[in-house]
Amino acid sequence: MVLLENEAFLTELTRLFQKSRSAGSIYITMKRYDGRTKPKPRPSKLATNPLPPVSEYKCLIRAHLGNKKLSTVVNAKDVNKFQLAYANLLKGNMDGLKKKDKKKVGTSTKATQ
Repeated sequence: MVLLENEAFLTELTRLFQKSRSAGSIYITMKRYDGRTKPKPRPSKLATNPLPPVSEYKCLIRAHLGNKKLSTVVNAKDVNKFQLAYANLLKGNMDGLKKKDKKKVGTSTKATQ
């Protein structure tokens, strides 16, 4: 997994979208990130050594297409700027989506007596 800066992530994500036009799907995940790289300790160990509170959460964004994996960490102060650029990127590259076929919901014709 390659950890990139925000602008480099958006550039590489654009390239992934262009590669996916021929074949494949892009999977994107976004979650809260507290900066820890190790797993949380178990509750028994947590009682003896409490974790310091996190002053500011970050946002971890991952994308992958096949074996190509990208990720970036967005700071809380940069979220609005990144979100605008990210939304524009998604709007521009999601033109290959197909509309879902609607099933015809008709009244059933029962024989009345």
